Amino acid sequence: MKNFFYILIVFAVFSSCSEYQKALKADGEGAIAEKFKMGEALYNEGKFAKANRLFAQIVPNYRGKPQAEKLMYLYATSFYKMEDYYISGYQLERFASSYPKSEKLEETSFLAAKSYYHLSPVYSKEQKETVEAIEKLQEFINLFPESEHVSEANKLIQELDFKLEKKAFEIAKQFNLISDYPASVKSFDNFIFEFPGSKLREDALYYRLDSAYKLAINSVEYKNTVQNGLVHLRKERLEIAKEYSDSFKLLYADSKYIEDVNEMTSAINQELESYSTKS
Repeated sequence: MKNFFYILIVFAVFSSCSEYQKALKADGEGAIAEKFKMGEALYNEGKFAKANRLFAQIVPNYRGKPQAEKLMYLYATSFYKMEDYYISGYQLERFASSYPKSEKLEETSFLAAKSYYHLSPVYSKEQKETVEAIEKLQEFINLFPESEHVSEANKLIQELDFKLEKKAFEIAKQFNLISDYPASVKSFDNFIFEFPGSKLREDALYYRLDSAYKLAINSVEYKNTVQNGLVHLRKERLEIAKEYSDSFKLLYADSKYIEDVNEMTSAINQELESYSTKS
């Protein structure tokens, strides 16, 4: 009995595959309608790749016909279901522009924007796609402010924003690690200005201080300038580092970095006191 059951399953599978292959190769007016019918059934069963192949064959035949909207919706969303996000973004946007009055407009617009989200790479790579995804998601929110998808869209934007923050932070930190302290200070200044509410703000302020401190300690005493003659470069940089340390302690008195910050502050103050003694 068990063997008979397995035989029936195998027969059904082969029969289904045979019907699908037959539909793919079929021609003529009747074949077009049959491909649509089978493609929709396969789509509803979650067999999106098979459905997509059938839809691709008949899309040109339905242009201008009443069934075209339904077909294009199934065709475009099948790419998204297949996780082919490059094509789904394009096809879903195409659907939205072709059928601006469709009841599926909100859904397809969101999935189009979400396709771009899925294309965003890890933070360490070039972030062109991340910026584009943020723009697409924001466009969706602007077009459909009352949509049930707005909450998710905002969460996706926050995630993408953090990726940009992480990228900028790691670049600035890398300058610190390779002892390019002027570039590190400048990069962290830019980071703090561009991402004022960042979760990485405490870390950024610490590494900016660390870079400014090391830059000051390792500085030469004087620098020649055309206008002002000799400038006390080391003292000037120590004063900047002191401003950063005072600011950090004011904002993050209980920071995980506070011991290091206190040590740097003490060293900075000693160096500055030595200048007062010389005076």
